[in-house]
Amino acid sequence: MRSGVTNSGRGPLRPDLLVRRATARDARRLTRLVRSSRAYEGPYAPMVAGYRVGPDYIEAHRVFVAVDRADDRVLGFYALILQPPELDLMFVADAAQGLGIGRLLIGHLREEARAAGLDSVRIVAHPPAEGFYRSVGAEPTGTVRADPPAVMWDRPELLLPVGLS
Repeated sequence: MRSGVTNSGRGPLRPDLLVRRATARDARRLTRLVRSSRAYEGPYAPMVAGYRVGPDYIEAHRVFVAVDRADDRVLGFYALILQPPELDLMFVADAAQGLGIGRLLIGHLREEARAAGLDSVRIVAHPPAEGFYRSVGAEPTGTVRADPPAVMWDRPELLLPVGLS
C-alpha cells in the first residue's frame, strides 16, 4: 500500500492527500460519490441511479481512493481491472473538481499498472470525460456503441499508455 503518490522520488505530489487502497468500509461513501455526481445529471442520470459500489466489488478489484489527510474525506476513486487491463470506474467528487485529483489518480493508476507489468490500460469513457482522459495522454481508439437498456449512448474508447520502465 502506498502512503502517497510520488513524483520521481521527490515526495508526495499533494502532501495533504493520500491515495490508498479502498476497504469495504469505504463502499457507502464511494456509492454516494457515484450517485451524486453532476457529470451524470440529465440524460445520464439513469446510468447511476441505482449504482452500487459494494464491499464485494472493492474486495474483488483494485480500488483506490484519494482522501484528504486532515478529515479522511473521499475526494475521488478509481478501479483498475488487470485482465484485460481496463479502467473500470473513476470518479472525482464535485467539490474537488479542478483541484488535480483526477490527475493524481491517473498518476497512481499508471504506477499500479506499471507494477503489474502492464504497458497500457483501456478506458471506455463517459462522453463528457473524454477531454480529461485525452489531456492525460490517453489516445482515442474507437467508439463503444450504446447497449440499451444498460447504456443508452455511444462512448469513446481510449488507450492510456503506462510507459513501462
